Amino acid sequence: MNSPLDSASAAPAAPSPAAARPSSADFDAVLTGGAYAVLPQFGVIDANGDDAAAFLHGQLTNDIQHLDVTGARLAGYCSPKGRLLASFLTWKTGETIRLLVSKDVQAAVQKRLSMFVLRAKAKLVDASDALLVVGFAGDVRGALAGQFDALPDGVHVTVDDPTGTLIRVPDAAGRLRYLWIGPKEAVEARLAALGGALTRVPPAVWDWLDIRAGEPRITQPASEQFVPQMVNYDVLGGVNFRKGCYPGQEVVARSQYRGTIKRRTSLASVAAEPANAHAGVELFHSDDPGQPCGMVVNAAAAPDGGVDLLAEIKLAALEAGTVHLGSADGPALRFLPLPYALPTEA
Repeated sequence: MNSPLDSASAAPAAPSPAAARPSSADFDAVLTGGAYAVLPQFGVIDANGDDAAAFLHGQLTNDIQHLDVTGARLAGYCSPKGRLLASFLTWKTGETIRLLVSKDVQAAVQKRLSMFVLRAKAKLVDASDALLVVGFAGDVRGALAGQFDALPDGVHVTVDDPTGTLIRVPDAAGRLRYLWIGPKEAVEARLAALGGALTRVPPAVWDWLDIRAGEPRITQPASEQFVPQMVNYDVLGGVNFRKGCYPGQEVVARSQYRGTIKRRTSLASVAAEPANAHAGVELFHSDDPGQPCGMVVNAAAAPDGGVDLLAEIKLAALEAGTVHLGSADGPALRFLPLPYALPTEA
C-alpha cells in the first residue's frame, strides 16, 4: 500500500542497518559505561498559539489538551482509516508544544497537519535546524547531574532549563536512557563540557536501543500500515480512549472494543544481516508462504552482528512454524520477549 505521505516528502527512506553498522566498541560504551549520540534521524515540530493544544488534541491519538511542563507523552497521527501516518513524543516547554518525529516523515506530516489549522490560533513550524536532539544511555546520571539541577525521576518525566528539556525515556537492554532537546549551540557547548565523561556513539546505536525498549517509531516505509494497537501503542500509553474525536478515532476504538486484537508488534532478531532488513519489508510464515503474515516496523544492527527488529505480525503466526524475512525462504526470525507485557486476549 502506498502512503499518502510518499509524494509529499522528499526525504529518503531510512537506510538498511548495514549502511552504518556501529562497532563493538560503540555498543560496549552503552552496555558497560555511559554514552551519548546526536540523533539526526529525528525532527522537531513546534506548535504555538492560543489554540495549539486544542488543535493537536483534535488531531492526535493522545490527550494534548492537558499536557503540562512536567511530562511527555507518546501520540500518533492517523489517516481517516485509522492507520498511523506518524508517531510522536510530545511535551510542553513554556507555551510551546513540541513534537519529536521521524525526520523522513516530518515535512509531509507538518504540511498535512497545517492544512487543518483553518481558523484556529495555532502555527506549526519546523524547529529541527534550531534544536539539537541528543540521546544518553547507560551510566549517564553522574554526567547529566553536572549539567542539570535535577534529573527526571520517572519514564516520560521532563525537566526544563535554559538549555532545553531533558526527558527520561524507557530503559533498553537494562540501561537508563534520556533525551535532551534544546537550542543547538547551547547543547553543543554543554556536550563539550562533558569532556571524556561519556563516549559519543553513532545514532544507529540509539535505533537499536529503541527497538530493545519495544517502542516502535513510524518511518516513511511503514507509514499508513498499522492501526495503533498493531504497534502496541495502546499498551505504551500512546492512545487515550476517553478523549474526543481525531482522524481515524472510530476505527481505532472499534479495534479496541470489538473483541480480539489479532495483530501485535513483537521483538525479534535475525542472525545474519540481510540487505532487506528494514522497515516496510514483509514477513512470511512457513505454513502459508503465499501471503505475508506481518511487516518490519523498525530494524537496527545489533551487537551480536545480526539485526534486531520490531515486527508487526499476526499472533497466530507465533504459535507454530517459522517466520521469515522478505519471503518464505528468507532468513528466519528468532522471537524475543518484549520488556513489557501485552494484554492477554480473550
